[in-house]
Amino acid sequence: MKFSADVSSSRRKSRKAHFAATSDVRRKIMSAPLSKELREKHSVRSIPVRKDDEVMVVRGTYKGREGKIVQVYRKKWVIHIDRVSREKVNGATAPIGISPSKVVITNLKLDKSRVAILERKGTEDVRIVV
Repeated sequence: MKFSADVSSSRRKSRKAHFAATSDVRRKIMSAPLSKELREKHSVRSIPVRKDDEVMVVRGTYKGREGKIVQVYRKKWVIHIDRVSREKVNGATAPIGISPSKVVITNLKLDKSRVAILERKGTEDVRIVV
């Protein structure tokens, strides 16, 4: 059901917008949910993933694996995690791309901008409850 007259509900246009998205838009789309402890602590459900966040894979072949994010590959819509890789035929290891929606952030790399995001998003939830 369509709620906004300004946004198209066309599958064709939605897919074009998704796959032609710029890097800053892709950052926002490539968000991952926080673990239960972090969710209670910051009162935020999800946040865009970042290079040194620690995550746990919750879906797929690599379910249960934990590690630090080595790379956020926005062009391919995946993240590379340090302990999730496979060995190639020539003996080299290749990272495996995991979708950010299939991981849970267990530890955040906090800096000034990240703290500001958490405060901003956290207060929105409080405003809605009150």
